[in-house]
Formats: sequence, C-alpha cells, structure tokens
Amino acid sequence: MSAMQQNSSGQHNSRGRRLDRRHGTGSRQHIGRGLAAAVGALAVLVAGLALPAAAEPETPVLYTSGSTATRANGLGFDTCTAPSLAALNAWRGTSPYDVVNIYFGGINRGCAQPNLTPTWVRGAVAAGWKLLPTYFGYQPSCMFGSKPNRYTSDNATARGGSDGADAVAQAKALGLRSGSGLYADVEHYDRTDASCRTAVRKYVAAWTKALHRSGYLAGVYVHQDSGLRDLSDSYDSSTYARPDAVWMARWDGNSSLTGWPTAPDSQWSYYQRAKQYEGDHNETWGGVTINIDSDNVRAPVATVARNYSVTSSTSLNARSGPAASYPVVTTYAPGATLSVVCQGSGQQVGSTAVWDRLTNGAWVSDRFVSTPSSTGFTSVLPRCAYPGQVTVGMLTARTGPGTSYPAAGSPLPRGALAYVTCQKVGTLIRTSRVWNQLRNGTWVSDYYVSNRSSTTWSAPVPRCP
Repeated sequence: MSAMQQNSSGQHNSRGRRLDRRHGTGSRQHIGRGLAAAVGALAVLVAGLALPAAAEPETPVLYTSGSTATRANGLGFDTCTAPSLAALNAWRGTSPYDVVNIYFGGINRGCAQPNLTPTWVRGAVAAGWKLLPTYFGYQPSCMFGSKPNRYTSDNATARGGSDGADAVAQAKALGLRSGSGLYADVEHYDRTDASCRTAVRKYVAAWTKALHRSGYLAGVYVHQDSGLRDLSDSYDSSTYARPDAVWMARWDGNSSLTGWPTAPDSQWSYYQRAKQYEGDHNETWGGVTINIDSDNVRAPVATVARNYSVTSSTSLNARSGPAASYPVVTTYAPGATLSVVCQGSGQQVGSTAVWDRLTNGAWVSDRFVSTPSSTGFTSVLPRCAYPGQVTVGMLTARTGPGTSYPAAGSPLPRGALAYVTCQKVGTLIRTSRVWNQLRNGTWVSDYYVSNRSSTTWSAPVPRCP
C-alpha cells in the first residue's frame, strides 16, 4: 500500500514510493411480557422524536443475525497480491505477524489476485490469520500519482456510496460476514485544494453509511498528512458520517497507536486504529520471502465463520437465543457440520455457559460442539459483539446496568466503539431502559450508543443471562 509523501511533480522522500509500483495503473425474543410492554409503551411515548443514534456523525450498523465484529490486536503486514496458503503457513508462527491485508476489490486495484478465493479465506483463517480487507476504489481528484479513476466534490457522495455497495458484494462473495471491518484506501492527496478536501469527506461519509446499511464496519486507510488530518478535523461534524476505524500511514518505524501528530488520542480510541509504520521491504520467514509493508493493528478486521461438528449422540437443538428457554428454530443431526461465527455467554449446560452463534443466527450450547474447549471460550473464535459508536462527549461505564452502580474504568469518549455483547433492562436514561454489557464486562446506557434503537432492544444483540 502506498504511503506517498510526494510533491506535485511526483517526487517522494525515503518514506514513500510511487503508487504504481504496488498497485499498478489498470482499472479494473425472548423477552419478558412485562418488560416488553414497558419498553413498547415507552417507544410509543417518544414516537416521532428524532433518534440521536441515527444521525451524523454516528450512524448505526445494521448487523445481520449471523454476524459479529472481529478485532485484531497485534502486528500485521500488507502486500500487493495475497500470498499463497503455503507461504502464509511458512510465516505463521515464525514471523511476528498474525494479521494479513487483502486487496479484495475496487476499480483502482492494480494487482492480480490468483489466490484470493473463498477457499483461501477459510484456509487463512483456519491457520490462525486475521484478515484486514482493503478496497482500492475511486481516488480524490487531487491525489498524488497516476491513478485514472477519481472523484470530485460533485460526485464524491455517489462514488463513495457505489464503492461501499460494491465492497459489500465483494466481501460477501469471499465469505467476509456482516460485522467485518472493510477499509477504503484513500491515497495521499494535495490538501491545498479545498474542494478536493471536501470531496474526501463526502466520499468517506458515503462509504461509511453504505457499509453500515449492510451490516459492516467502515474503516479507511489514510496518509497522516492528508486524509487523517481532514477526517480528524471533521470528527464531530454533523455533516459527515464518521468512519469506525482509521489505518494511518506514517513510515517512521514507530508502531505506536497513540501520540499521532495529526489526530488526538481521544479520536478512534478503542480498537479503532492501525498504523502502517514501515513500507516496501523484504522479509523472510520460514524460508519464504515476501515484499511487505508492516502494520500494527488494533482495530476491526474480517469476520469469517469456522466449521465444527455436533458431538452429541442425539439431535442438537439450535435456538433463537443462548438458553433452553428460547424457541427451537432448527435441529442438527449428530456429526453435522456447524458454521460458527462467534461465542457468547448463556445458560449453563453441563460444564460450560458458552453458546455458539451460527451463520443463520441461531444459538447452540458449546457443550455439544467440537470446539477445542468444553468449559470456556475458544481463543480462535471471536466473542459475539455488535459495536456502536458513542454519541456523547464522555460516557461513564459502570459495574452494573444502572446509575446506582459505581463507575468502572475510563469513560468512553465520543466516537469510541462500544463493543456490545448483550443487553439488559436497567435505569431509565432519557428514552431507554436498555443497558449494554461491553466485552470488558462493564455497562453503559444504550441511549448513548449508536445502535438500531434508542428506545428498545437492538437486534441481533442477545439478552444478557
């Protein structure tokens, strides 16, 4: 990926390279009746009011039932063409990396991708890799370099929306599920062009909303001195939808995700940052040499289902929620293959309270599934989580679902991703009694999280046990 630091003549310093070297130039319910009535009545009382969670800059992600967000926290690399599975296997365990970028689409993508198939995606994830999906679509009209497919302020919204829709289609074709983070590549551009700066903001906002409507998290790859600076300046603007994550290019050899010179640490503060800190060099691991850029990734990545089998001697009931009190939606025969998306907490069954969410949205007790652990969570599977951006300046997290519980940990700043695992009724806050339990076990009022509703439950988030 290019982290160009060029002037208008195409010159670049030691931290950059010509764009075409890497990318080429070609185009190419279960809910209690009393609680349901109370929440329903509350919704009626506030009917017609604007829902703050649905407005810019925070727009809700419409997750599908068989989805979850997956996040990475470690070193990664990106290279033009997806390496073979054999190369990835050689690097796995010998290199410091556990995240690999994939250029999965876009009219400006220049590299051939002979390896990038659904089979490759499943194989890479099965080997333990996390995938960082990047879409190289239309570029700003003032972009440094020679890419032919560009947008202006007049058509940036249309281009961002169409690129977002195409990215979702390409992601689905590869098996990247709802909840995945997809990253638009916005290359370095000339910030002296005010109209072009506006175009970038329009494009990224439209990209973000298109992905959110389809259940995907929206990321963007940007240069520290152009895209990151402009998106940081419009972070709280009610004109533009804010992306969920930023991947910043600055080839200074420093992998830190804080202390960035063009965006304060309070922005994109919670599993929402990646940094490309070294570019265009060869590394050899396990006897295999690949030309790469190096990254540090603490951000949403691709969600890919993993296959396991039913271990019970009788048919396994799959239910609409993680407990035996939920209705049965289907059954699976002994030995049947299950496509597991994520794991969550539910009713204790034998030695475990872990339940597995399947690609069809149903839940099965992990006790009867061939995951590695029979007592707790499986490390290679993500926790079921449905992030929404925080909509208030500072959101206090608490030890329980109400204001009577003490504060816990640091408050979440506006725009931070609240990784919601389940919801429960609690103290009434404005129009909602719904509280969200986060991945770290703390609780926040759902009213201040950009989910589907600011009055009631937000599908497909499960109820807390």
